[in-house]
Amino acid sequence: MGCLNRKDLGLLAIRLGTGGVLAAHGAQKLFGWFGGGGLDGTAQAMEAMGFSPGRQSAIAAGLGEAGGGALLAIGAATPAAGAAAAGAMAGAVAVHRPAGFFAMQGGYEYPAYLGLVAAGVGLAGPGRYSFDHLTGHRLDRPATLLLAFAGSALAAAVVVARRERALPAQGEGEQEGEGKQEGEG
Repeated sequence: MGCLNRKDLGLLAIRLGTGGVLAAHGAQKLFGWFGGGGLDGTAQAMEAMGFSPGRQSAIAAGLGEAGGGALLAIGAATPAAGAAAAGAMAGAVAVHRPAGFFAMQGGYEYPAYLGLVAAGVGLAGPGRYSFDHLTGHRLDRPATLLLAFAGSALAAAVVVARRERALPAQGEGEQEGEGKQEGEG
């Protein structure tokens, strides 16, 4: 293949594909692009899924996906980009977990795969054909990797645990509201 490095081309393809999908998914949340709900619709959906407050949750998920995906695609700040995208996907996995693994049944297969690939690229590095390589890996250092993944894992754990605690209370509130409506009629 001459002067082109196959591994670096492979990383470029994975970064462009995964980063592009994540960026588009985040743009649906933030801007309503590609048929998405935009910030207001996503905020309502986040509240319904147990993420509170909904607007801040929508912004965080949208930025993790759109920002992490865009940075991943161009290979900039790759450890932080991979960690942010993986953290955002951890929330999506939590939402889909009750339906099992496979996407055909509404399971977490797809967000888990996106998160795993994003994390893998964040850990492996962006390769030669990247913004990080052009800048001498200034934003792709071991300390960045450690801080980004530790911070993302901690944030995802807190958000998912908070959601898990809120779900039973949310269900009770809905049942009480239904009971009042039935009793009032």
